[in-house]
Amino acid sequence: MEKSNNTLKVKIVNIVKKNVLLRKVVRKILYITRIIKFRLQTFGIKTNKKTVMFFSFKGKSYACSPKAIYEYMQADEKYKDFEYIWAFEKTEEYQELTKNQNTTIVKYASKEYKKALAKAKYWVFNYRVQDSIYPKKDQVYIQCWHGTPLKKLGYDLKNTHNAMNSESEIHEKYKLDAKKFQYLLSPSKFASKVFTSAWNLENTNMTNKIVEMGYPRNDYLYNFKQEDVDKIKDKLKLPNNKKVILYAPTWRDDQHQAGVGYTYKTEVDFDFLRENLQNEYIILFRAHYLVANSFDFKKYEGFIYDVSNFSNINELYVISDLLITDYSSVFFDYANLKRPIIFYMYDFEKYKDDLRGFYIDIQELPGEITKTKEELIQAIKQTQTFSYNEKYKKFNEKYNYLDDGEAAKRVTNALIK
Repeated sequence: MEKSNNTLKVKIVNIVKKNVLLRKVVRKILYITRIIKFRLQTFGIKTNKKTVMFFSFKGKSYACSPKAIYEYMQADEKYKDFEYIWAFEKTEEYQELTKNQNTTIVKYASKEYKKALAKAKYWVFNYRVQDSIYPKKDQVYIQCWHGTPLKKLGYDLKNTHNAMNSESEIHEKYKLDAKKFQYLLSPSKFASKVFTSAWNLENTNMTNKIVEMGYPRNDYLYNFKQEDVDKIKDKLKLPNNKKVILYAPTWRDDQHQAGVGYTYKTEVDFDFLRENLQNEYIILFRAHYLVANSFDFKKYEGFIYDVSNFSNINELYVISDLLITDYSSVFFDYANLKRPIIFYMYDFEKYKDDLRGFYIDIQELPGEITKTKEELIQAIKQTQTFSYNEKYKKFNEKYNYLDDGEAAKRVTNALIK
């Protein structure tokens, strides 16, 4: 009976998803219903000026700038009497955090989660808060975001083929979020300009919300030690006699399955990679956090390690010898390490013209662009003679000049009183 109910639910979702007008009506009803529910569940809860709520990647991990800010506050004596609340989808995986000073965890989307939101003076998020949830006037919503964008966002998207949202629906989501956050963190002048257009901040007189101080999430890339690298490799049971490739592709807007979420169909020929690389390399495969489907790499045991559920991507950065990505913003962060980066853009024309488009000229990218498996193999082998050249240096000077290992300190002291 449960299976038939789930099947019916998926069919209904598919119908609603494909009919834009019906989808908008259903979403409007849910939006109003959820606003009322949230207000009823949090009625009478007063804001505590020393409570901070943290939330990363839709509650899927303990990571990114919220983590960096939290750990800075934990270490600074002047925040010792603050209360800290983390929200996760799977609270059982993060119970260790409750051993930290004044820290509790709540389940994402639960009643406890909503009450915590109503109580916390500060919301430190790296992803949009749900449309139906608004901060009170005496609350401070700090939107950390989760990377310098290569691909277009929000109001900058034109003629997008997103499986779940039309162009106007995407714009509306960004419009709602811009009204809510008091601060939007930016790592550079370039990112500030992009965020201004993506959230339409200039036309709504909200450019003063941007805080340009670098990304706290990248502090670790300046402060890690060799013993950290050794511990992470040991934790993942990686061999020490081979070089490590981190492969971190992004998601595709048009790949979505009702009842599952955004999916990812990898076009990489892993058989070809294994044939050409297994003697010298291993691959860490890291799917984007929005990708809901799982991957079966049993066939490639000892060559491919699926690290999609590994919380902290920074730890994967520091143990890898080179990065392969497509259109993900991960390369902006990874460039701080001054290590080789390769771009595998096998669907470049489709992605550029039909799905997203880019903010920067791809000729600026700090690494070789490949479109075939043969080009990819050749580029990997050429990294053996890699040097941090002038092009790469100019890239960091333009996009990462504020990353120095102390962004969390700057941001926290400026925004959390």
